[in-house]
Amino acid sequence: MPQPRTRRTLGAVSDADFQRLAELRRMQTIAVALLIAMAVLFVISFVLQARFPAWGFVRAASEGGMVGALADWFAVTALFRHPLGIKIPHTNLISQKKNDIGEGLGSFVEENFLADEVVHNKLSEISGARRAGEWLSDRRSAERVGEMVANAGLGTLAVLDDDDVQELIEVLVRRHVVEPEWGPLLGRATETFVAGGHHGALLDIAADRLAEWLIAHPAAFDRVISSRLPSWVPSVVDRFVDNRLHAESVKFAQNVARDPEHPARIAIARFLTDLAGDLQQQEHLQQQLESFKREVFDSPRIRALAASTWRTARAAIVEMLQDPQSDLRVRMVSAAQDFGRKLQEDATLQYKIDVWVMEVVEHLVRTYRHDLANVITETVQRWDAQEAAEKIELQVGKDLQFIRINGTLVGSLAGLVIYTIATLVISPLAGISH
Repeated sequence: MPQPRTRRTLGAVSDADFQRLAELRRMQTIAVALLIAMAVLFVISFVLQARFPAWGFVRAASEGGMVGALADWFAVTALFRHPLGIKIPHTNLISQKKNDIGEGLGSFVEENFLADEVVHNKLSEISGARRAGEWLSDRRSAERVGEMVANAGLGTLAVLDDDDVQELIEVLVRRHVVEPEWGPLLGRATETFVAGGHHGALLDIAADRLAEWLIAHPAAFDRVISSRLPSWVPSVVDRFVDNRLHAESVKFAQNVARDPEHPARIAIARFLTDLAGDLQQQEHLQQQLESFKREVFDSPRIRALAASTWRTARAAIVEMLQDPQSDLRVRMVSAAQDFGRKLQEDATLQYKIDVWVMEVVEHLVRTYRHDLANVITETVQRWDAQEAAEKIELQVGKDLQFIRINGTLVGSLAGLVIYTIATLVISPLAGISH
């Protein structure tokens, strides 16, 4: 559970924040320990230097170390709060300058990280398409992509209103199926169909099926033929006629199926060609077809068809998207992998995608650069002043403690050097002058 924000915790909420806080406290302890050590040395050397002059060097070093430690403690503390709670001018700088810091940080990011040249150079170094290809070619990655697409599809289907979808289907059916005239369209389609010789395959299938049916159902054929003969014809004649006609019918169907130049096939092709021309040219035939179309696709039927189509399609899509082993999901994964391999192998495709991505990103950055920088500025400005100081101290406070530690050591060294120079150079000169 996140701990409440206090001065003690500096607003730490995550595990990483508490790790930073622990490191900050450790460095503060080291800095304070050095200050205390310098103070102890100063007291000891101050007491002993009268009897043992060499301790003067220790006193000078410890005195300089204390001065350096206190000066740098004040400098570091003044950034984040008033030292010892005393409102000294030009202290607690981050809290007082929070808005200026936010504006400066936003401007810095905008001018140095989102500049056109910086973005272009960085994008030109990255082959995003190749890396994406390497990632997609791995089956686990492709399955993740398939799962994300499936979840997105399920989410979309969940929020879609069935009435709106049914209305859309009805509009599309009416616009693309009902409103266009069928006559010329069917005429052109039939003409193309016959010209390409595609009707021959249908005739083969029809003739084969007819021959098979006649062979398998001779009794049914006999009943149809016998019912057409006069009642006074003897039964022997009936059977002869039935058998003869049945055999000829089977033979006829088989000949039509085997002979591409059979007269029946030629006649059917001629009929279809004439029908195609009539559908495109004869208005009365077109009107009959339009009348039939309106009768079939009247409004209630279209609505019922749209509702039925959508319910069936929706149920099928949901089922396939939910099942990782469905044909749709398997094909999605396979397509992602295939695309990944193609990206790896096709340098031209990589270049095209990289250039397209670069242009899109550069356009977005160029258009929204100031808005992106404002996100930083406005976020910092919305922070509470003390909270902002604590956040920044938590992030950089550990490193700032090195200033205190180094100040202690440098101050100690400086005090020792100054005292040494004074003892070895200045004191003898002063003695000579006297």
